[in-house]
Amino acid sequence: MGLKGFAIKKIIAAIITIFAIVGVNFVIFRMAPGDPVRMMFRDPRISGEQMQLIREKFGLDKPLWGQFISYLKELSHGNLGLSFWQKRPVLDVITDRIPQTLLLVLTALTIAMFLGTIFGALAGWKRGTRVDSFILSLSLTMYSIPAFSLGIILLLIFAYILSIFPLSGMTTPASGLTGLGYWKDVLWHMCLPAFSIIMWYIGEYVLLTRGSMLDTLRKDYILTARAKGLKESTILIKHALRNALLPVITVTGVNIGFAVAGVIEVETVFSWPGIGRLVYDAVMKRDYPLLQGVFLVFAISIVLANLVIDLIYGYIDPRIKVGGEKK
Repeated sequence: MGLKGFAIKKIIAAIITIFAIVGVNFVIFRMAPGDPVRMMFRDPRISGEQMQLIREKFGLDKPLWGQFISYLKELSHGNLGLSFWQKRPVLDVITDRIPQTLLLVLTALTIAMFLGTIFGALAGWKRGTRVDSFILSLSLTMYSIPAFSLGIILLLIFAYILSIFPLSGMTTPASGLTGLGYWKDVLWHMCLPAFSIIMWYIGEYVLLTRGSMLDTLRKDYILTARAKGLKESTILIKHALRNALLPVITVTGVNIGFAVAGVIEVETVFSWPGIGRLVYDAVMKRDYPLLQGVFLVFAISIVLANLVIDLIYGYIDPRIKVGGEKK
């Protein structure tokens, strides 16, 4: 089996995974306690007949299997349903929030990957020294602290006590800023939430790069390069680091998918108007269609990230055997 067969196998597995996720995604939110209609209309003067009409409008009067069939039919046409809470198409609500989350996640991951790779390579290169011990201890500490916990601490110190950064949101309300001033305001609001994410992922990248670097430094071609009398900096950058980056590339693709889903706590702490904050609000409102749509986007992003990385890894690494045979 060659690369083409490998790609087809991975794509089929991704499609099956997405179908399984759709089913679980539909059922799990309907297991949550609470009546979504009552959450939408809290006025006690609404009669039982009116409540029934509302349930019929949203299809909640049907049995669970009937709702699932209707959901699959609408999903096949690209319709994720109507948000109970916002009374808008779910797809429109999600697309309004995706840019804010991608801005936060991609910025934080890019910085974390760059710094984590540098410090991880340095720790691996200086194995057993004080530099290695310091970087490793600091990375383990950062990796052990949840991003939302760090976010609360940062918010308390730098926003509430010192008043250096804003407390919440993405922009200053009623500021009327445009152009460069607007983006400066956005970046200023993004500092604390981005830093919370960066600190956690830096720890992961340092540990991963260090381990990969130590494995690479044991290879014969590193000994050969040293025997040729090459400079240590040349061996580090052109030989060791380049080959040690393969696992980092793999994890980065997966992290993009997981970071989009895992940013819920950070966005909630900082009231960042992205997908994560949307999920929190949708849970509070028992908005089934919106939750289904958001988590479907989360799941697809993770599955596609894994698929792309598998295909890239299978292409760039000649050591991978496909179906037990070398490509």
